Amino acid sequence: MTPPETPAPSEEATIGYEQARDELVAVVQKLETGGLGLEESLALWERGEELAGICQRWLDGARERLAAAHESDDD
Repeated sequence: MTPPETPAPSEEATIGYEQARDELVAVVQKLETGGLGLEESLALWERGEELAGICQRWLDGARERLAAAHESDDD
């Protein structure tokens, strides 16, 4: 299954929802633990934002597919 929207030329074309979600959880845990330098914290934050966006696009696509299936059932 591919992401529903045209992905940017990045890993988004190959990373699945579960993989992005799991990596996002790991990023959040590292940030919450603390003890990181500023640069590492910023890099992790940026990665987390990217992963959250990927997850959101997957969820939006799934929502659209469900709505389309529901509409076709109503016809």
